[in-house]
Amino acid sequence: MILSTAQMLDAEAKAFAEGQTAEELMEQAGSQLAALVRQFHPTPGTCRIFFGKGHNGGDVLVAAGHLAAEGWRIVLEPVFPEASLSPLTATQLSRLPSSFVGQARPLVVLDGILGIGIKGDPREPVATAIHRLNHLREHEAAWVLSADLPSGLRDDAPGDPCVKADVTMAMGFVKSCLVNDHATDFVGRLAVADLPALCAPPATDPAQILTPKILSLPPRSFDRHKGMSGRVAILAGSRCYPGAARLCSAAAVKAGAGLVTLIVPSDCVATLSASVIPEVMVRALDDFSVLLNEKWDAFGIGPGLGRERDEMICDFLRRCSAPCVVDADALNALPGRMDVLRENAGQRLLTPHHLEMERLSPCNGRDRRQWLADFVSQYPVTLLLKGARTLIGNINSPVAFNTTGHPGMASGGMGDVLTGVCAALIAQGRDITDSARLAAWVCGRAAELAIRENTVSQESLTASDVIAHLGGAFLDLRAGVF
Repeated sequence: MILSTAQMLDAEAKAFAEGQTAEELMEQAGSQLAALVRQFHPTPGTCRIFFGKGHNGGDVLVAAGHLAAEGWRIVLEPVFPEASLSPLTATQLSRLPSSFVGQARPLVVLDGILGIGIKGDPREPVATAIHRLNHLREHEAAWVLSADLPSGLRDDAPGDPCVKADVTMAMGFVKSCLVNDHATDFVGRLAVADLPALCAPPATDPAQILTPKILSLPPRSFDRHKGMSGRVAILAGSRCYPGAARLCSAAAVKAGAGLVTLIVPSDCVATLSASVIPEVMVRALDDFSVLLNEKWDAFGIGPGLGRERDEMICDFLRRCSAPCVVDADALNALPGRMDVLRENAGQRLLTPHHLEMERLSPCNGRDRRQWLADFVSQYPVTLLLKGARTLIGNINSPVAFNTTGHPGMASGGMGDVLTGVCAALIAQGRDITDSARLAAWVCGRAAELAIRENTVSQESLTASDVIAHLGGAFLDLRAGVF
């Protein structure tokens, strides 16, 4: 659920009226902030704590206490004199040890300067503190975690200045300002702290932020066999674009499909047969209509197909009764033939990036959420609109925001991997919209794990790195990481 600032304040007031103490909420918030730091940085280093007068400052000081106990070196960065702190924030400051030991790296910064509901741009001394914090991120490779929201972010727009966070942990509920299009570069990855005492008011935005608490991955039965895990056909690849087919089919295998067959044009079957992973079967086929009379649990269609088969693709999408994940060149075949989406014989999941979406339906200045809502009101499909804030929705379900991942995913092949994962999950019997949500979260989390566990940077990350870490992402989903 997503709350306005006023709704969040009402939820807090109701919790306090029912006996919940601010100190208890602060301890819960701080402990989860510390857990989030550990998730991204398992090895202790240095943590600089920027804290203001209010309870956000207290939250990060509680986190500092937990991290200090685990071997982190804590450096305090008070924005105001100690005498001006709220009593509870001052109490948390007094509980910290007087000396710290620890390594210089990694360098983590906790932002607890400002809270919700600010008006206007930050003034001094807050402005200077925000500039200093952002300098640490830009010039000293600091990783920044904001408590509840980046300091300086307003309901209507980012303030000047505003903290640029790598991750923001919303306390209890996500605030509407965190998912606005203009906030993405300031909020970064979005996590949600579980504060059970806070109850959402009835008139709440039904949109969801995807977390393991919302998503589910039930254990497999012991008597399961490959036929129960779904048969996936990947219609992808061409002589010019063999890599897309390899990535898509490999991702489908790693996402749990029982049998994966790569359907390719006859002129490139030799190349692809020799280069796909051994678990993928390869079949040469120049007429997709043959597949209509065969039993398949899901199709992934489009990666690397080229534009020579537009009419065949559209005919297939119109007639195929099995669920289809429609990506890349299959999306590019649709402009001028959009009636296909109204006439299709089965469920369809479309996975466009911004430019592909523009070809399907020009944005015309709409925010991305409204853009998605307008599209699914016209066409009976599930839409996964890729981006730093991937959105998933259809006419019958509220929009879901996925925020796992990082800017390293802005490279070729990531969409091919996503298509394969979506198709595999659908083939295993999951609802098509649920599959899209789960796939978006898992692919983003795999990209995070690639950086945490290997000598991989955002600059060097590849789609193959994401495939290699899909298993870890599924494990994290079951473990309930943020």
